[in-house]
Formats: sequence, structure tokens, C-alpha cells
Amino acid sequence: MGHMTGSHPHNAQAQGPQPLPGIRHIVAVGSGKGGVGKTTLAVNLAVALARLGHRVGLMDADIYGPNIPLMMGATRQPRVQENNQIEPLEAHGVKLISVGSISPGDKPMVMRGPMLHQIIRQFLQQVDWGELDFLIVDLPPGTGDVVISLVQTVPLTGAVVISTPSDVSLQDARKALEMFHQVKVDVLGMVENMSHFTCPHCQQSIDIFSTGGAERTAKQFNLPFLGSIELDPEIRFGGDRGLPVALAGELSERAKAFYAIARALVERAEQHAAQDENILEIS
Repeated sequence: MGHMTGSHPHNAQAQGPQPLPGIRHIVAVGSGKGGVGKTTLAVNLAVALARLGHRVGLMDADIYGPNIPLMMGATRQPRVQENNQIEPLEAHGVKLISVGSISPGDKPMVMRGPMLHQIIRQFLQQVDWGELDFLIVDLPPGTGDVVISLVQTVPLTGAVVISTPSDVSLQDARKALEMFHQVKVDVLGMVENMSHFTCPHCQQSIDIFSTGGAERTAKQFNLPFLGSIELDPEIRFGGDRGLPVALAGELSERAKAFYAIARALVERAEQHAAQDENILEIS
């Protein structure tokens, strides 16, 4: 890992977050707790955006449980180029980088705050992302160091918060909303995962984790609701095989929710960019 630390100017932090040249939107996917399908959303969202014609990067900032290489079926190690830039892996039309690619296997990444900060900065500034419309950043669960490193390094377009409809998950999602508010990151919208399960035998819809809670929470916080994803074993199966369900395309019953969320996100991100440009013109 040591040979990949580059010689970036240390005054970058003093200047505050620096935009990444060539990258239009940086969107973080977060949740207050683990196990709500954050990486599944990040992966399928990235694939859907790429299929809709956008240039997409996917950065795995979940240092402790980096699952993106498995879910994207991209497990080789990234190459370090002559200029010390890291060449991202590519899968399903998406460029990606993950600690899981650098330290593969079951060895855990044990690290403290400054090392985390170094890795996040490296993944943003030293990876040769090229021109991107969207860089999707999969955050670790909870509220902590990685988010702070991210907002100190680059200006984010905003964040998407995902939750299941259960009260426990929503309570933690509200903490994530509050965290983004504290670090001055706009929440572009909320997504509800595992919102219902359709019984394969009787076709009846079963609300295993309750339903509609994320939409109600979004309304309560005056945020857009981007869509809901049902609890479907095929989504999990696709992730385990490195073939995300979004690869089935927008007409697929299983994938259409991810495309609807992707389209809603594009609209929100563009609105956000237009607002920012207006503010710059006024000032």
C-alpha cells in the first residue's frame, strides 16, 4: 500500500475542498446503519447511470467492509501508472476503485483516522478517473471519519440516504440526515430498500420491514423521495455473482426501480448544479 501514496501538496487541506477536474457530480450514498443495502444501491445506481449514457465512476469508501469488487465482479489489483496515478478498474461500463482491490481476501483493514484520510484523498486525487458525469461514493455505515475526510477533500454535489422502512433503520437514517446537514452536504433524496416482498407462490405483497417509512421521513425533512426497492432474492444473487440486476436494463421488472432512482438523481443533481451556478453568478 505504501508505494501508492503520492506527493500531493499538503496545502490542499488549508485551501479547503478542491473540485476534481473533469468530474461533474460527486454523490455519496450513505445510511445511518449497516445492512440496509447501501452498496447494492451504489452498484446498481452506477450501472444504471452508465446504461443511461452517463460516464460513471464508483468509489468504495467503505474501508472496513469493501464489497464493491465482489458485487461488480472486478477483483484484480489496480495498476499504478508511471506518473504514480492509479488506474481504476473497469466493469460493466463503470470505472471503480476499492480498498478491497488493493487488499483482497479476508484480511481486515485495521487503520486509524489519519490513514483513512490518506486513502480517501488518494482515491479521489490519485486515481486517473478521466472525465466523469457522476462519481458515486459508497460510504461506510454510520457517521464518522470517512465522511469528514470526503467533505474536506472535495465539494460534493450531495448525498443519497438509504433506509429500510423499519423504525430502527429510520432512526439511524435520521442521524445520517443530521450528519450531512452538519457538514453542509445537501441531501438529494432518500431511497427505501426492502420496502416489500412479493411472495413467489401467491404473488401477495408482504411488508416484512413495514413499508413507506422512508417516504414519510423524506416528507418530514422536506426532502425528495427518489424511490423504493423491493426485497428480492435476485438482487442479492446478482450482487453475489458480480452481475448487478441493473445489467438487465430499464425494461426489466427487477431493475426498473434502480433506473427510476437513477433518473430522479440525475434531475436532482442537475437542479443542484444550476442553483450553484446561479449563486456564483449573483455573488
